[in-house]
Amino acid sequence: MDTVSDRSLSGRPRCTTQRQDTNLVRNHVENRFLSASASSCQTRGRNNQRISANTARRCLSTSGLRARRPYIGLILAQRHRHQRTLWAQDYAAWDRIQWRSVEFTDESRFCIDHADGRVRVWRRSGERYQADCVREHDRWGGASLMMWGAISYNDRIGPVFSIIHVEGR
Repeated sequence: MDTVSDRSLSGRPRCTTQRQDTNLVRNHVENRFLSASASSCQTRGRNNQRISANTARRCLSTSGLRARRPYIGLILAQRHRHQRTLWAQDYAAWDRIQWRSVEFTDESRFCIDHADGRVRVWRRSGERYQADCVREHDRWGGASLMMWGAISYNDRIGPVFSIIHVEGR
């Protein structure tokens, strides 16, 4: 009589072993910006066959890694984070009357001469600001547009001016 353990498994057999899955995940944790299609070309499955990009994505997804757009910004040193925390603590007790006398300003630079492309980073939930998941942007170089503005309790100014900044042309 057939028992459950005697019956063959239904469905297609896995094309990768557990060890190959572990290596694939390790490669993506070490190089977060590696694409699934690039890693599928480097990884061989059972019987030395190539695995598909979908197999690589499925393996990474099973391990909790998801392809997300990276946070693009400056990587702050521990000293900078500490200084920002101290600044926030100094002004945490201010009331509305004190904040009315403050003017907030900001400037932004927009790159004109190149597109950033569709870059993805493989990360787990809660790892968005982890240093190896952040794509640092180049602050200077190339054509750009600078804009500046200010806001306070009584007024709003901006954008005050815009400058086309061209280097190396």
